[in-house]
Amino acid sequence: MKPNRAHNFSAGPAALPYEVLQKAHKELLDYRGAGASIIEMSHRGPEYTEIDLSARKRLKALLGMDDDFEILFLQGGASLQFMMVPYNFMFQKTADYINTGVWSKKAIKEAHLFGDVHVAFSSEDTGFDRVPEDQQIKLSGKGEYAYFTSNNTIYGTQYAKEPNCGELPLVCDASSDFLSKPLDIKKYGVLFAGAQKNAGPAGLTVVILRKDFLEKARKENVSSMLSYPVQTGTLFNTPPVFGVYIFNYVLEWIEEKGGLSAMDIYNQEKAAILYDEIDKDDFYRGNAHKDSRSLMNVTFRLPSEELEKKFILESGQSGLSGLKGHRSAGGIRASIYNACPKESVEALVSFMQAFRAKNG
Repeated sequence: MKPNRAHNFSAGPAALPYEVLQKAHKELLDYRGAGASIIEMSHRGPEYTEIDLSARKRLKALLGMDDDFEILFLQGGASLQFMMVPYNFMFQKTADYINTGVWSKKAIKEAHLFGDVHVAFSSEDTGFDRVPEDQQIKLSGKGEYAYFTSNNTIYGTQYAKEPNCGELPLVCDASSDFLSKPLDIKKYGVLFAGAQKNAGPAGLTVVILRKDFLEKARKENVSSMLSYPVQTGTLFNTPPVFGVYIFNYVLEWIEEKGGLSAMDIYNQEKAAILYDEIDKDDFYRGNAHKDSRSLMNVTFRLPSEELEKKFILESGQSGLSGLKGHRSAGGIRASIYNACPKESVEALVSFMQAFRAKNG
């Protein structure tokens, strides 16, 4: 039986599957009879090697990847990838960037250090309340790649499908909806994700590189630690062992749940429960355009900031944690990633109904 745990709506680090935590708890002191924890063993030993290979195999199967892709397990978070992508692929060249939130703005800032950035679309003037329709994306015609953030944690917007950027390889920061739904992996030159939303603990960054795109990466006068070609095919330095260990178990959990299609259905069901409550009247007001709403991060406002503070305080007292909106956006944010159970969403809706009845 599960212990008394809060309903966790944290945006990241976020909820992990309880079954995964149970396995890690059981093995933490003694990994499968080895007499030591996995985080005490050599990353080149047989125990970790098996975990590493298993995680790669599972990830390839879930995403439908063939041998045309490389997988890297790095550190530094998505923020380091904001710099590594242009460092490797747009040095003294041009790239197209779609600006839909804080994280894409940070990526654009890093890219300016290495080449010319063409902003193909921006929703900043309307408060990052939407992602673009395909016809709104205006490409430069000379870009090396098209960059987008698939889900925007702060403002609660998400692409329902990949943006249409013609034949340009897509580069995607998928940190906050990674493994939440199927995707067309062949469209991507690079896909990266900090694991701490849907896939594991903080400290692991998963990077997927299409080999034909990887061939275009800089190979001369480059830093070894920042070079994708150098990092590919070998453990160049110590990987985030514990992060990969948990990631492997999360992948196993997704497999057992039916794969990414099953995850997508479950996430749509959870989000619908919450958005239906928001849309009942004007007491709760969603931030994002309805056709851009995120299934991962549901953001909304109340009639006043005073009521929002009261909502956050009382929801916490009711066992609902992590609902305070990002400091740059305010309001309420419920992050309902893969491991957030439907029961937690239903508990939040029940609280919202009672709070409206008392304060509406």
